[in-house]
Amino acid sequence: MSKIILTIDDSRSMRDMLRLALSETGFEVVQAIDGVDGIEILKGCNPDVIVTDINMPRMDGFGVIEAIRKDPLKRTIPILVLTTESDAAKKLRAKEAGATGWIIKPFDPVKLVAAINRVTA
Repeated sequence: MSKIILTIDDSRSMRDMLRLALSETGFEVVQAIDGVDGIEILKGCNPDVIVTDINMPRMDGFGVIEAIRKDPLKRTIPILVLTTESDAAKKLRAKEAGATGWIIKPFDPVKLVAAINRVTA
């Protein structure tokens, strides 16, 4: 059974790259256009991993992580942050909010798949 990956990113080109990289590896990819959309989609979806950007309109990645960690039914889903941000304070904030890992854009598809496999093992 293939793993379901929910990607949350406001950039259409990044969503396209994620879909291509992950679906080629056999993952089922569900996509959201921002944090609010991601939380809505999550109500009807049980992904194995969530990959979220940080800088998005309506709800940023920190808000996404915090909302998911408050949900007793979804709180254990691994969350990987995929962002252009490399600031140590933001990494710490994401970790404290409950992020499982942090990946810098542009991403290496092989490393992203390896990270997903690692957090779902």
